[in-house]
Amino acid sequence: MNNLNLLFRRRIGIQEYEVITFEKLDKVLEKTAKAIPFENLCIMENRSIEITKERIMSKILEQNEGGLCYELNAILYLFLKENNFSSTLIRAVVYDHMKQQWSVTGNTHVANLLTFDGQVYLVDTGFGGNLPLKPVPLNGKTVESKTGEFRVVQTDSEHGDYILYMKLKHKDEDWKIGYAFRSNEGFHDITNLNEVQKIIIEHPGSAFNKKPLITKITDKGNIILTESSFTEWKDGKMKKEEIDEKRFSKLRKGYFNL
Repeated sequence: MNNLNLLFRRRIGIQEYEVITFEKLDKVLEKTAKAIPFENLCIMENRSIEITKERIMSKILEQNEGGLCYELNAILYLFLKENNFSSTLIRAVVYDHMKQQWSVTGNTHVANLLTFDGQVYLVDTGFGGNLPLKPVPLNGKTVESKTGEFRVVQTDSEHGDYILYMKLKHKDEDWKIGYAFRSNEGFHDITNLNEVQKIIIEHPGSAFNKKPLITKITDKGNIILTESSFTEWKDGKMKKEEIDEKRFSKLRKGYFNL
């Protein structure tokens, strides 16, 4: 077993020689979401790396950091390939619900499309607290997990031919748009993600180049840390604490090991 496969399994807590079947991807996605935080500390601390297989492996699997969508889904893509899945990376445009518009940074969300048994599925481990935690088929069928309900519907929009819709548990009454993507524009070279990273680092409209954000799925919900607050969702109840810099450092280490 090669290094990436082994290190990824160790990081998320899966046995070294367990065969990863399609049916086990739910478990892989849930364990990944709980083990590897969604975070932008590299950008905030001016130490972003060029995206290559070796550097992403080093950052996430050896130094035990987290990352943003283009890093988290890149490492998942590499792991899926190692375990003989037919997967491709895609770029998507997120819908900004605060501003009621498509993201001004364009197609800078990164996810995976996986083909299994004649059906294509969206597989995403880089969407913060909005993770489906399961492969979502592109046939419109609703998938339910502990984070909510998700479906991918064929819809022609200016940003692609499919839209991910979600209804987050304890948070949404109605379906809302997650993001749109073009299903026929998949790619396999993760160095293409350097273009995405450049936009996220430099674009004035980027949500990830202004202040630190760390979030992770937990057994009971999720946790979100910013420079000014720590929010814990547990069984649908939210607890929010205002914090200072010292507390931020303590929580960062204690809850996310960063």
